[in-house]
Parts: sequence; structure tokens; C-alpha cells
Amino acid sequence: MVNTDGEGADAGGGDPMSVDESVGVVGADQCEGARLQDSGAAVSVEGAREGQTPVSHPGGGMRVRGATVEEAENEEAPTVQGSKEGAEELLLKVVYSEEEAYKLYCDYGHRTGFSVRKGKQSYFTGTKRIRTKDYFCSKEGLKEAEKLTDENFNDPHTRTNCRAMVRFRANSQGEWRVIRLVSDHNHNLVRPEERHLLRSAKSLIAGRSCSAADAVLYGGYQLGGVPSQMAASTSVANNAETPRQDLLPGFSGITRTSAVGTGELQSIVSHLKSRANLDGMFYWDVQLDRAGRMSNFFWRDGRSRMDYDCFGDVVVFDSTYRLNKQNYIVAPFVGVNHHWQTTMYGCALLADDSMSSFMWLFKSFLEAMGNRQPRSIFTNQDQVMSNAIEEVFPNTCHRIAHWHIQKNAASRLGALNASKAFNKMITKCMQGCDSEAEFEGTWAAMLREFKLQDNKWLSKLYKLKQKWCGALNKCTFDGGVENEPQCDSLSNIFTCIVDKSTSLSTIVAAVDKLTEDWREKEFDEDVRCCQRPLSCIIKHSDILNHAAKVYTHRIYKLFETYFLDGCGATKFKALPCEDSDTYRFEMTMQGRGSRVCTVHLNMSTMQLTCSCSQFETMGLLCPHTLKALSIKNVGKIPEIYILKRWTRDAKQWVFNPKQYESSYQECMDDEAGYCNHAMRYAYDLVMKSEGQEELRRSLWEALEGGEKELEKYQNATQYAQSYAT
Repeated sequence: MVNTDGEGADAGGGDPMSVDESVGVVGADQCEGARLQDSGAAVSVEGAREGQTPVSHPGGGMRVRGATVEEAENEEAPTVQGSKEGAEELLLKVVYSEEEAYKLYCDYGHRTGFSVRKGKQSYFTGTKRIRTKDYFCSKEGLKEAEKLTDENFNDPHTRTNCRAMVRFRANSQGEWRVIRLVSDHNHNLVRPEERHLLRSAKSLIAGRSCSAADAVLYGGYQLGGVPSQMAASTSVANNAETPRQDLLPGFSGITRTSAVGTGELQSIVSHLKSRANLDGMFYWDVQLDRAGRMSNFFWRDGRSRMDYDCFGDVVVFDSTYRLNKQNYIVAPFVGVNHHWQTTMYGCALLADDSMSSFMWLFKSFLEAMGNRQPRSIFTNQDQVMSNAIEEVFPNTCHRIAHWHIQKNAASRLGALNASKAFNKMITKCMQGCDSEAEFEGTWAAMLREFKLQDNKWLSKLYKLKQKWCGALNKCTFDGGVENEPQCDSLSNIFTCIVDKSTSLSTIVAAVDKLTEDWREKEFDEDVRCCQRPLSCIIKHSDILNHAAKVYTHRIYKLFETYFLDGCGATKFKALPCEDSDTYRFEMTMQGRGSRVCTVHLNMSTMQLTCSCSQFETMGLLCPHTLKALSIKNVGKIPEIYILKRWTRDAKQWVFNPKQYESSYQECMDDEAGYCNHAMRYAYDLVMKSEGQEELRRSLWEALEGGEKELEKYQNATQYAQSYAT
């Protein structure tokens, strides 16, 4: 037999088998197997019982004392070292491929609380058919130059030379069975509430999702045949003013447009309808033009709605990406999650950038998100779009994204845009001024220094200063979307994944793929936050340790930077206050010029204010307020200044209205509100249990218990009514 490494990374260090060893030799009660050849066909006979002699059998393959090799193998019980508890399915089940074997052991690992690594394999002699395959606990072996300590031993990324493993053997009929199981681990197992974060759990879930996506994209779905209830949930508008109609009747009058053929549009509709069949909370909308032709599309899936509920305070909308071939605009709605990563809220395909198109799109987006307006929306500079935003989002602060201004400056100002001095001044105008007076002075100085008083583009830009000047928006939350590197990633969403000459259906698939990639990155960060503890730069700092417990890793690092700036590079001057509970400080950061920020701290209410307004815009305490807390020996972040959207628990209990008495009462009083909230709550629980057998079982049991309670109540009510009559 010949052994090769498995596909898993770092497969070595496991339970290697030499060429002369039999895979069946796994315990002291077994002897070496024999190798025989029958009529030129190489067959390995392994695990023969002591005292048995393999003999050839004409026409019947190899036999061991009257039994075929396969029969002898099937009769042999697997060797188990350690407890058999919870391993019954693993030991008894027969699978028929390497992939099924891997999934079977992963399922066992999920139930037990460990992740899985692929190990070595051996082949039938002279073939490429796998004969045996090993899978190990992910903490198998030792990493080179890594020293094991009490602190890192139970870190999921540390190897501890764990010997837990399983060995599968395949027979000539392609049946895979377990022949060896080592079930004991030398490290702590993952708690049940964290098992969905195991890396091999992610692989299984991703594989199942991929299968569903393949079915949608390549399954050959046709326009017809979709259940009528799905059509009823999708709306179409002839234009921004006409009432919405049922979708399917609009398809009968489709004619070929000048840029996009009927087949291309039908392909998009088929894809969206199929997604709706797979996802109960999938939303999509189509607008018809005056001739009854499909012109604009918008869609978002159920997970996007969940993400918007958690992080929809800031939305970035970009309508600058236009396809060459069809002249369509690809316009995504995106935001930032609790890891400060980009997240998708929905996407649109627009035939033009007219007022009616933008009005229809923003109304569809609002409807898809439960009519909840964002606090801020960042867009490219477009007056028509701006008018539509004012109409549809009257309570939202509309901002022009800095990346769009910088992109326009490159084409409008020519060689001047290459000047470092000019770029420094215009950047200061956008986000470096502390007050309106400072902005006005910097803007005037820039125009004078570079002789730009007559520049028409800058004159128009100045008239819109309220939409892009940071000094004029100090009380508007922006989630840091204008900061590096977030600004870069949000301004280059599609340029790296699609060619401008590509088809519309390919664009839709590319958006779905990009969304899944972003969610994979979010999952990786969730795993990191749950399984790898943060190391504070100042180990015994109470406030840093508190921040490390509540914030995600990336947000904590931002907080840590602000803390170090505040406590290590800030001078302060205490000023008198009339209120004995309130303290006032003037803060000056070293190396930042003479800028002074004023902090007020009330020790009885733990209320903080700072003239820099960083908490109002970013949702994190600034260096100045952190310095004030340090001066007064406050060792915890006041609860009112921990914004949930930046915490590890940002997605926990979002849909449970009992958290807020007003929301709960509203849900109980209003039938529509109750149904809407309950469905989102249930959907969130279903998504959290996806791909995890134990969680699915628990959810079913909870639903069954709820159904029994409802039946009891209904029976009691019916009995009371019948008794009354």
C-alpha cells in the first residue's frame, strides 16, 4: 500500500502508515495483514484474523477460511479507543465517498465540540482508488517553534498533539466504514453555544449554500412554473407615480429593448424568482417603463434585511458604475458591520438615472427594509438623485462621499490634482476642520494659493458644502465610512469583479458571489472574536480589558489607539464648574498643533461630552473623553457609550421586542407589526441554526412546545365559549 498526504493543510504529524504496515493493524489484538494478487489484479487483504490463511478462490476473488475478503472486512468490528458516547452513528453508518466520510466525521465533531483536519490516505495497489482515509482533530500534531503554555493550550489555533482521529476503509463495492476511532481529546472541547463557529462547521454550511446557489444559477429555471404565492409577493411599478401591480401579467407584453434582449431580462427574472423560492424573506422588485417593458430591478435577500436591522444606520449608495454594452447602471446599497467590514443591503440594475428611476428605487428599498430610514446615506454627486433622496428619505442626512469628490477632482482639476499641497488642503476642508470658521478660512486660503477663485466646479462644490464638510456634520453618525481603509473599499466595489462589457445576468450572479465572500469574511471574524482572546497592550488597564470583552477585535484596536492617544499624548487643564458633580477639562493633543477640545464629565450620571464630537459621528469615545475618565479613575466604559452595533453581541436579541417595552407593546397591539416582527425573529433563529443539527433540533422542540401551548389555549377558549352558550 502507498500512502499520500490528504488535502487538509498540515496533514502531517498524524498517525502515519509506512508502506509495509497494514491499515487494519490498529490494536494489540490484531495481526499483520497479507498482500495477495489474484489474476494480475492487485488486492490488499488487511486485518486478517490471527491464524487465518488467505487462499485464492477461482472466480470468487480472495477468501479467508471460506469467506471473501469483503465479507471478512464487514464482519470486523471497529476498534475504539476511548468513549463510544455519541459515536453510534459514526461507527455504524456506511457512506459511499470521501466527501461523505468527511462530512460524517465533521457532524460528529460538531456534536462533540471540535474541528476536523484531513489526514493521510492510502490506495488500492496500482490504482488511484482510495483504500483508507484518516481524519484528525484540528489540534493534532505540534506546530514548529510553538511553545505550549497554560494560556495558549486551549486556544483553537494552537496544536496540542491531540490523538483523536478516525480511520475509514473502503471496500471494492465503494462502501466506506469506520475501522478505527480514537475519541478522547487532550484539550477542552468547544461549548455548545459556540460550535457553529468551528471551521469545519463553516465548510459544511458553505458547501450546502454552494449547492443551493448552483441550483439557482445553473439549474435552467424557466419563466413560468413559479407558485402564484411567490408572484403575489413581488411588485412592479409602471413608473414612480402609478400604483403597483402583480408581476406576472406584466411579462406578457415584453418586447425586445434596444440594448437588452428579452432572453437576458427573463434570465434575471428567473434567477430572482428562484432565489425567492429558496429564501422565504427574499425581496425583489421590477419597474416597467411606459411601454410595459421591464426596465429597473432591485433585490435583496433575507440575510441583508437582518444585517440592515443591525447596521442600517449608515448606507452607502453608488450609481457611478455603468455597463458599456447595455448602458445599465449597477447600483449597490452597502454599509459597515460590527467588524467594520463592508456588508450588502441590496443591489439595483437601472436603465437610466432619471428622477422616476431613483424615486422608484428608493421607495422599493424603503419597503424592503420595513420603511426604516437610515440615519445617513452617502452617495455620489448627482442633483437628480439628491432630489429623490429628499423626497423619499426626509429624515435621513444626505452626504456626498469624499471618494467621489476626489475622483471628480482628478478629472476636473487636471495637473493640480497631483499637488500634495492642494490635496492636503482639500482633504482638510472635507474632514480636517474643527469648526465652520476654520473650514471657511481653509477654503478661502486654498482658492487664493492655487488661484482657483473662478473654477466653476469648485464653486458648485462649495454651494453643496453642507453635504460633504465634516465640520458642518459633527452631530451626524457616519460609522467611519469616510475613514481609511473603509473609504477605499466602498469606492471600488465592482471594479475588481466584473468587466463593463459583461451581461446583466452575470452581474447579478457576481453580486451574489461578492455578497457571499463578504459574509465569509464576517464569519471568520466572528470565529476570531469567539475563539481567540485579545491581548491588551496594557495588560492591567481596567478600561482596556473592559473594551476587549465587549467590542469586536477590529473595533477594540481602534478604541485602544484612541486610549493610547488620550492617555499618552494629551495634555489637560482642569477648569472650575458650578456643579460639584461635573468636571471640565481642556485637552490638547501633542503633535496636533494648538487645537483645544473641551470635555465635560458628570460623575453622578457618567455623561460625557467633547467638542470634537467623535462619539456622535463614530460611536466610540474619543481620546479626550478617555483621558478625562482616566483622570477620574473610571475603570469601565459607561454603558450609555457602548454602541451595540460595534460589540460582539451586535446581532444578539435584535428581534426580541421584550428588550424594549415600547416595541413589545407596539407588537402586541398592532396585528401587522406583530406578524412582521415575529416572522423576522423566527427567520433570524432559523438562519442561526442553519447546518447545525443540535440547534435545529432545539429550535424544532421549542416550536413544538409553542404549538402545544397554543392548542391548549385554543381548546380552553372553545370550551369556555361552548359553556357560555
